[in-house]
Amino acid sequence: MRQTERLQSLLSKDGLITAPGAYDCITAKMIEQAGFPAVYMTGAGTSMSVAGLPDYGLLTMTEMVQNAARIADCVDVPVIADADTGYGSEINVIRTVHEYEKHGVAAIHIEDQGFPKKCGHLENKQIVPLDSFLSKIRAAVNERHDPAFTVIARTDARAVTGFDDAIARANAAADAGADLIFVEAPQSVEELREIPKRVYAPCILNLAQGGKTPMVSLREVEAFGYKLAILPSLLLTSVIAACDDALQYLQTIGSPPPLREGLSIREKFRRFGSDEWDRLGKQYGAGE
Repeated sequence: MRQTERLQSLLSKDGLITAPGAYDCITAKMIEQAGFPAVYMTGAGTSMSVAGLPDYGLLTMTEMVQNAARIADCVDVPVIADADTGYGSEINVIRTVHEYEKHGVAAIHIEDQGFPKKCGHLENKQIVPLDSFLSKIRAAVNERHDPAFTVIARTDARAVTGFDDAIARANAAADAGADLIFVEAPQSVEELREIPKRVYAPCILNLAQGGKTPMVSLREVEAFGYKLAILPSLLLTSVIAACDDALQYLQTIGSPPPLREGLSIREKFRRFGSDEWDRLGKQYGAGE
């Protein structure tokens, strides 16, 4: 079964799909090993890890696809990826869809921000006219090669033109053929509840720690009626904090912090497949 079909199968079942955010192969494999059914490639994490840049739309489509390809290649669960605005006009969106498809990604989301685009939880965003947004969604849906490839329409209108307009844009995107709807950055628990009620397509919720959206439990997210929860900053924030702590310990104490049990060099390699590579080496005589 292709990963696009696996994601469609997950979406067809009852219950919430939870996809923590990965920005590289380490975080992607950790998500898979923890038992989550899907991986979300975070655009912010990709921008920071690939280029050391903030999430200001500074990466190209090629850079984003290359990172998504590495992540999709290293896990056996569907990868849902950020595709920003589609990187240009409708014809650019078509190429964007084909590139993500070609590299094993199961779904992408395309947003209605203008330029310069930025993280959905920052101020001073701009959105494009509705017709422009909808034509991109239609192009993505109509020109995908794989009918199981999931097209997600994201609107950032809540912060620009208000909640009601965000709902109107969401429903217009659903009418244009989007498989899932992503209303970015709702600002209250009441808005969280209202989105799945007022949008007549399956909905995504972005649980971005430190952002504009109130933090609620996954149990509440499912009860509200969402189909997919993404947590783009969960591991990114945790890694930044852990690195700060380790470096501070090294500077202060003068030695590395105590190693957590189970994190020997050998055990770390095992997390990334060393036992299988050792087996293959013995089978084919590598190193003899």
